[in-house]
Amino acid sequence: MENIRELQAFGYFFFTVFLVVVLYAYILHLYRAEKKGTRNYEKYGNLALDDELDSKPVEPNENSDEMNENKEQK
Repeated sequence: MENIRELQAFGYFFFTVFLVVVLYAYILHLYRAEKKGTRNYEKYGNLALDDELDSKPVEPNENSDEMNENKEQK
């Protein structure tokens, strides 16, 4: 019976360490993306304040150019 408890304890410990590593990797990814200029997370932070229907999107829609071209052809 004690072997199962030890196995559970080791599993819990390693899973916790794994989650901490994943969390720090994600934080590092966010930091690097903002430093490179590929994302501006301050814009995403303003979404809660500026959420009207006619608000400007944070990022342009990739399909918006195709949609505009289809509308113009009709």
